[in-house]
Amino acid sequence: MLGSARSWESLAATLGAVTRILCPAAQYALFSAASSTAADAERKMPHRRLARVGPGLADFIASSGNVASHDRFSNAASTPDVPAAADGSSKAVYIETYGCQMNVNDSEIINSVLSAQHYARAASAQDAAVVLLNTCAIRENAEARIWGRLGDLQALKRQRRKQGGSPLVVGVLGCMTERLKSKLLDEQRLADLVVGPDAYRDLPRIIQAVQAGEARGSAAMNVQLSLEETYADIMPVRQNSSSNSAFVSIMRGCNNMCAFCIVPFTRGRERSRPADSILREVEQLSQQGIKEITLLGQNVNSYADFSAAAAAAGPQQHHQQPPHSRSTTDQQHSQQLYYAPGFRSVYQPKRQGAVGFAELLERVASVNPEMRVRFTSPHPKDFTDDVLGVISSLPNVCNYLHMHAQSGSTSVLERMKRGYSREAYDALVQRARVVVPNVALSTDIITGFCGETEEEHQATVDLLRNMRYDNAFLFAYSEREKTYASRHYPGEQPHVV
Repeated sequence: MLGSARSWESLAATLGAVTRILCPAAQYALFSAASSTAADAERKMPHRRLARVGPGLADFIASSGNVASHDRFSNAASTPDVPAAADGSSKAVYIETYGCQMNVNDSEIINSVLSAQHYARAASAQDAAVVLLNTCAIRENAEARIWGRLGDLQALKRQRRKQGGSPLVVGVLGCMTERLKSKLLDEQRLADLVVGPDAYRDLPRIIQAVQAGEARGSAAMNVQLSLEETYADIMPVRQNSSSNSAFVSIMRGCNNMCAFCIVPFTRGRERSRPADSILREVEQLSQQGIKEITLLGQNVNSYADFSAAAAAAGPQQHHQQPPHSRSTTDQQHSQQLYYAPGFRSVYQPKRQGAVGFAELLERVASVNPEMRVRFTSPHPKDFTDDVLGVISSLPNVCNYLHMHAQSGSTSVLERMKRGYSREAYDALVQRARVVVPNVALSTDIITGFCGETEEEHQATVDLLRNMRYDNAFLFAYSEREKTYASRHYPGEQPHVV
């Protein structure tokens, strides 16, 4: 079954995209109706003009700088959900969320931003004045679903115009926006507004701008990425207020620059949310009866909060440290200090004086020993002994580690710019199984990466056989625009080799 002749796609199907669901929080979340084939955009539409770009980061900091961080939670208990919209309301909003847990949490932040400006929740797209699609761009199939759904919504807009109904505003948010903004707004004209993952505070203004110019078909966008934004002062309004579990975002962005990955281009550089604000949110959730939380981040275990150190040093010190090294020697020394043995990265990690992931995990777990704590999505390089020790010593921290290998071949890992060899990965897994008895392991695998040979493929098969993962997510390689692989490597492997 796993012999020399195989299809990249059938390998994933044979082994199973998920071999066994051990940890529900590790699954990719998808909260939307199934998409259908995209409808043709209307050929004759009024000329569209872009509304001015919204306020920048400095405006947001200035407007919220005097707000104490505890204000984020002061009214949380009294606003458990966005109110349902009245029929025909121009402030009725329907949000569809595609992709990972970070997008789910982002939609909860969007709910909070909009509800503060008196927007209300619509029961469906048909009942809404505004439909927002929070998108995923990690693979081509994820984007294809969005294009199909945008076609559906264009048909709904035409139907409303034909019947003389209230106009519908369609917005695209999240990871697809920066790369495809022109195509969405101007070329295919499938969206009325486009807002990136660091500009959700600007959504009310942009929606108002679009609605005010609806007769002229105006559009608006803000896709500026931020070096600061963590939404630390916004209490998410959770989509399912009756759930016993909740997501808590602790950091955003990624510095790893893996050759195949678009996340650094769609989410920006890493920045960590202040630990105090995280702990206050966890305490609030515990008081609300939440039984399980999942700490979220694109590279969650590289968390490093310098806010306390910066406050002690004075106003001139910046709490986020620059990721790049001044010398190769300094970079290698930092990686030896802060990474698992045998792992490296393209940047110099800054951890001295920061609250690191191990400390944060321990402090979160101590808020309520009866509340389970999970986290996703980690990088193997950041599974240091102190992190493994906290997981082993605290019973309410789930002994579940997602160690995405991506490949079992050292040569493929080098082309992927993963920063480790097969031997280093194997040693880390062995160490984790020693430090955390009965640990459950999961992984991600990409098959058919650029130039992958039969020998390299068999090394991955060997990895899967030897590691005995409890859970695995396997995908055929999907080329993403702007990534190192798309610019420097030949095209995708043929599906059958």
